[in-house]
Amino acid sequence: MSSVKTVLIFVGLLLAYDTVGEPASLCQIQGNPEFPVLSKDGDVMIGGAFSIHSKITQPSVFFTERPTNIVQEFRFAQTMIFAIEEINKKKDLLPNISIGYRIYDNCASTLSSMRAVMALMNGDELTLGNSCSGQSAVHAIIGESESSSTIVLSRTAGPFQIPVISHSATCECLSNRKEYPSFFRTIVSDLYQSQALAQLVKRFGWNWVGTVNSDNDYGNNGMAIFLSAAQEEGVCVEYTEKFDRAEPEKLLKVIEVIKKSTAQVIVGFLSHVEMNNLLEQLSLHNITGRQFIGVEAWITADSLVTPTSFSVLGGALGFAVQKANISGLEDFLVRDFWETEFLSNETNTERVLKTCKENPDLVQLKGHNYDLEKLRYPTNIYKAIYAVAHSLHSILKCSEGQGCNKALEVKPWEVVEALKHVNFTIKNGERVWFDHTGAALNRYELVNWQRGSDGSVQFKPVGYYDASLPSDQRFTLNTEAIIWPGGGKELPVSVCSESCHPGTHKVLQKGKHVCCFDCIPCPVGEFSNTTDSNDCKKCPEAFWSNQNRDACVPKNIEFLSFTEVMGKILVIFTMFGLLLTLIAATLFLINKDTPLVKANNSELSFLLLFSLSLCFLCSLTFIGKPTEWSCMLRHTAFGITFVLCISCILGKTIVVLMAFKATLPGSNVMKWFGPAQQRLTVLFFTFIQVIICILWLTINPPFPYKNMKYYMEKIILECALGSPVGFWAVLGYIGLLALLCFVLAFLARKLPDSFNEAKHITFSMLIFCAVWLTFIPAYVSSPGKFTVAVEIFAILASSYGILFCIFAPKCFFLVLKPELNTKKHLLGKTQA
Repeated sequence: MSSVKTVLIFVGLLLAYDTVGEPASLCQIQGNPEFPVLSKDGDVMIGGAFSIHSKITQPSVFFTERPTNIVQEFRFAQTMIFAIEEINKKKDLLPNISIGYRIYDNCASTLSSMRAVMALMNGDELTLGNSCSGQSAVHAIIGESESSSTIVLSRTAGPFQIPVISHSATCECLSNRKEYPSFFRTIVSDLYQSQALAQLVKRFGWNWVGTVNSDNDYGNNGMAIFLSAAQEEGVCVEYTEKFDRAEPEKLLKVIEVIKKSTAQVIVGFLSHVEMNNLLEQLSLHNITGRQFIGVEAWITADSLVTPTSFSVLGGALGFAVQKANISGLEDFLVRDFWETEFLSNETNTERVLKTCKENPDLVQLKGHNYDLEKLRYPTNIYKAIYAVAHSLHSILKCSEGQGCNKALEVKPWEVVEALKHVNFTIKNGERVWFDHTGAALNRYELVNWQRGSDGSVQFKPVGYYDASLPSDQRFTLNTEAIIWPGGGKELPVSVCSESCHPGTHKVLQKGKHVCCFDCIPCPVGEFSNTTDSNDCKKCPEAFWSNQNRDACVPKNIEFLSFTEVMGKILVIFTMFGLLLTLIAATLFLINKDTPLVKANNSELSFLLLFSLSLCFLCSLTFIGKPTEWSCMLRHTAFGITFVLCISCILGKTIVVLMAFKATLPGSNVMKWFGPAQQRLTVLFFTFIQVIICILWLTINPPFPYKNMKYYMEKIILECALGSPVGFWAVLGYIGLLALLCFVLAFLARKLPDSFNEAKHITFSMLIFCAVWLTFIPAYVSSPGKFTVAVEIFAILASSYGILFCIFAPKCFFLVLKPELNTKKHLLGKTQA
C-alpha cells in the first residue's frame, strides 16, 4: 500500500513551484522539507495554516519583514497555541494526552497552501523505501482563512480523510459533502450571509445596486447566491464585476464601471486583499459617497483602515463574525505569548531564536496595544481546537479517573467521524456542534463604519443576523444607530427609477431592468392605492376614481332637482303658466254671461283651462329625485292631462264645425252634438289614454334607474320607461289627437264668423305638433338631466302655445276691448 508521503512526493513533482514561479526540483522536495513556523511535539498533533504574511518570500517564511497582515493572522496562530496549551493543562479533557502543533504560513497563496498541506501530512523528514506506515503527521488541520486556499487544503487532504476545520472560509461550495467529506468550519456558510445581504438591501429600499466580487471560489459562489436572492427580493443589479488580486487591468475596468454607474450602493463580496486593492483605486480616483455593503471577509479588516479609507468606506454596512470574549486569551495574545514563547523561553529552538534576533520588527510588537476587540475570528479557532480535542477524547476512550488509552492509534478518518457528533459548550457559554454540511451555526453581527469621538474608525454594531432562528426572525436592525456616507442620518437612495406614488402605475422601460420604469397616471375610472403598483384597478361600478387616482369615491348622482338653477327656472315658468291660466279662467268666470264667452262654449273652455292647469302642474313631477311612485306618476299624469286638453280642443273644433253646419237651411246637426255629447266625447278620448296608461303600469311600468353607462364619472338617476311601447303609445295617441284636431281646425279656419275660434285652434295645434316633433330627437339625444329638462320644456312650450293661441285673443277683448264683446260683432254685422 502506497503511503501518504510517497503519494505527496509525486504530487509535489507536478504541483510544487518555488516562490518565483520556477518548478521545484525533486532535490528541493527531498532535501529541503518545509519547516513549520511554530511547532511543538505531543502525543497527538494538530496542524495549522494561516496567512501570516500577505506575500510569498524566498525561500520560506522566516519573518524577514513585517507584512501588513501579520498582526491578525499571527494572532490566529497564537489563539491556536493558547487553546492547545489550555487543553493540555486540563484534567477532564485528554487528561494524560498532550497535544502538539505544527503551524505553517501559506502567505495568502494557494500554491503555498499546497506546500503547507503536503508538509503537514509528510512531516519534516521524508522516508523512502518499500514500506511505510501511511500515517499522516497530523490528526487534523486548522485553517485556512480564505475559501480558495481552504479548498486547496481540503481537496488535498480529503482523499486521505484528514479533517480540515476552517475558522473563516465561508464559501457555500464547501458545504458539498461529496466533494469535501472531511471539511468542517466553525463559521456559518455564505448561503446565509448572501441571503442576509439581499434582505438588507431590500430592507432599505435599494433596488438598484452594483456588485463587485473576488474572482475566486469565495467571491464567485457568494455573489451567485446573492444575485439569486436579490432577484427573489426584487432587487436589480446594474453591473456585476469581478477581479483577482493579480489582475490590475481588470481592477481598472471595475473602477471605470463604478464611475459611470448610477447605482449608489455597491455590494462587495471580496476578500480583504481584493478589497484593499479596490479601496486604493477608489481613493486614487476620488470616488466617494457610495454606500458599500460588505461581507465578513473585509468589513472589520483593520488593514483597510487608513487615513484616506474613511472617505470611501465611511458609513459602510456589512456582516461580521460576532465578537466573543474568551477569558485569558487577551492576556496571552498581548503579553504571555511574546514573553514566554519568543523572548524568554529557553526551550525554543535555535532557529526560532535566531529568527527573532535577526528581525527587530517582531520585537517591536511586544506590548503593542492592539485593539483585541476587533479580532472576531480567534473564538472560531478556539472552538475548532476544542472540537478536535473532544473528538480525540471520544476516540481514545478517555475518562477523568483512568485517563486515555494511549495504546489506541488514532486514525484521521476516526477524527472525521467523531467531529460529526461533537456537542459541547466552551467556557464562555457558547454551544459547539456541526450540522450536516459540517458548518457550525453562528450569528452574524451587522456593523457600521463610523467615526469615534477621538477620530478613529470604529465598527459599531447596529444589528444581528442569527441563522439558527426561523427565517422570519433571523434579521434584527437598529436603523437609528446607523451613520450613512457623509456622516449624515439621511438614508441614501439607490433606485433606477423613483417610486411610483399611489395614483400611478409602473410601465417598464423597453430593454432595461425591471427596476427601470416610468410612472404613468392611472386611467380615468381606475386607481392604485399602493406605491410601485404594477397596474391600476378598476373602481366598482358605483364608484369613480378621485382626482389623484389613488382611491375610489362614490359617483355623483345626477338628477334634475328643485335646488339647481335649471330646476328653479323651470319651476318659475311652470308657476307663471299656471298663474296665467288662472287669470284667464278668472276672466272667463267674470264674463261668463257675455256673448264672447258663450260663443266659445264656456263649459269646454273652463274644462280646457282646468286641463291646461294640470298640464303645467304635471311638469313639476319631472323635477326632483326619481322614485318608484314619481316615475309612474309623471308619465301617466303627462299622458292623461294632455289627452284631456287636446280632447277639449277637439270638442271645441267639432262644435265650431257643427255650428256652421247648423246655420245651413234644414240642418239639425247640433241636436246630435249638444253639451252631453261634447262631454262624452272628451271623456271617451281621455278614457282611451287612461286604458293605455293602466296597461303600461300593469305590464311594465316606469321605474327609477341608475344610468352608469352614459357618463363614466357620474350616475344619472332617471326614470326608465319600463315598456318603451307603452311610452310611445301614450305619446303617439296624444299626437294622433293633436293631428286630428289640427286637420279639423284647418278645415274650419275660413268660416265667416267675425271671431272664428278655428283659426286660433289651428295655430295652437300647429305649435303643439311642432314642439313635440322637435321634442323627439332632442329627447333621444339629450344626456342625463337634460333629457328631463327637454321633456319639461316640451310640456311647457305646448301648454303656453295652447294658452296664448286660444285664450290670449279672448282675454285681450275681455280686458281691453269690452265694447266688442257683443253678439252683433261676433256675427260680423258691425265694424270693429
